[in-house]
Amino acid sequence: MSYVRCQRCGRPTCPECQRQAAVGIHCVDCVAEAARAVPTTRTALGGVRHDGRPVVTLTLIGLCVVSFVLQLVVPSWTSRWLFSPVSGFYQPYRFLTAAFLHSPGQYLHIVFNMVALWFVGPTLENVLGRARYITLYLMSAVGGSVGSVLLASATHSWSAASVGASGAVFGLFGAMLVVSKRLGGDVRGILVLIGINLALGFVMANIAWQAHVGGLLTGGLLAAAYAYAPPPRRRLVAVLAPVLLGAVLLGATLAAYASVGAFS
Repeated sequence: MSYVRCQRCGRPTCPECQRQAAVGIHCVDCVAEAARAVPTTRTALGGVRHDGRPVVTLTLIGLCVVSFVLQLVVPSWTSRWLFSPVSGFYQPYRFLTAAFLHSPGQYLHIVFNMVALWFVGPTLENVLGRARYITLYLMSAVGGSVGSVLLASATHSWSAASVGASGAVFGLFGAMLVVSKRLGGDVRGILVLIGINLALGFVMANIAWQAHVGGLLTGGLLAAAYAYAPPPRRRLVAVLAPVLLGAVLLGATLAAYASVGAFS
């Protein structure tokens, strides 16, 4: 039997349920009640402010690293999840899964993408809130693959494979540009970053600049919807904007496939 009582409610509490407070001991129920009573603080764009580590960004980096290790030790891992316009037609999940793969023979590929993700991700995660941030990242990843489909006929083979988080990262670049502009920040740095990385895609071999463009546009458009939504409509826009943008991406993809007779 416990003879220690909660300083707040007066009920006895066992050693496992005791929580040290500024004055005395509190029970777990009172601690939880106090936590619920603390008002939620929000950012300028309505995101819920979280103290501590950027858990979504760290999770995304962790998934990419784990997947990269699997690419090195499981021979079929890369081919199972990579994207090409042809494979995406038959297995649509590849529009997203390719964003968690990187070139197994080029370690700098994953290093550069993860450094870029860490550079801009935590800021957007904090400003937009976790739900809108992860939605933006995943939509940008898909938008990068859509960009590859839309530009396939003009620039490369429909069977050309691509991997990498670059499309999603460029989506974050586009979002950072929009959010910084909306909040009155200096956007010159992000403009230079976008310009340099886009230019590299045109002058260096084996870089899917099509995915960069698709991700950049997708992330920028979705971030604009988030950033400029009227405060009373932010929750509604957070749901409708990804749905509408997803419909546009789907329609554009189906039109591109139809233009080459993929449905015949």
